[in-house]
Amino acid sequence: MLQVNDTIVLSDSDLSFAFIRSSGPGGQNVNKVATAVQVRFDLANCTVLTDEVKVRLGRLAGKRLTAEGVLIITARRYRTQDRNRQDALRRLTELIQKALIAPKPRLKKGPSKTAQERRLQEKKRHSDKKQQRRGVSDLDE
Repeated sequence: MLQVNDTIVLSDSDLSFAFIRSSGPGGQNVNKVATAVQVRFDLANCTVLTDEVKVRLGRLAGKRLTAEGVLIITARRYRTQDRNRQDALRRLTELIQKALIAPKPRLKKGPSKTAQERRLQEKKRHSDKKQQRRGVSDLDE
């Protein structure tokens, strides 16, 4: 079981672990021992998370989300399976916690007072410039 926050707990059936060979530190031992960990989280079939959170999590996951809706996190930072497993679970937890935070809605606002004044002054300057280019005969008409 993975405790994400006070209300969300992922069961072991939602997660699966695969141990693969790592390309990281370890010398010749790296060719013999599968220390890297792949955590697979079935996002599409998860019942604990709401649909909104699933959509945000899918967006945050990016390429780590497969077409079937499985989120794959690979951890190979450490030399032991246990530490890599803990690292992968920590990263999954952080990703879910980010997805739980709903973005603030954007408020539509018009241009500021100073921006409006600046625009009007620029228009006036442009108008004066054009006015000065006119010939004398244009002013009589």
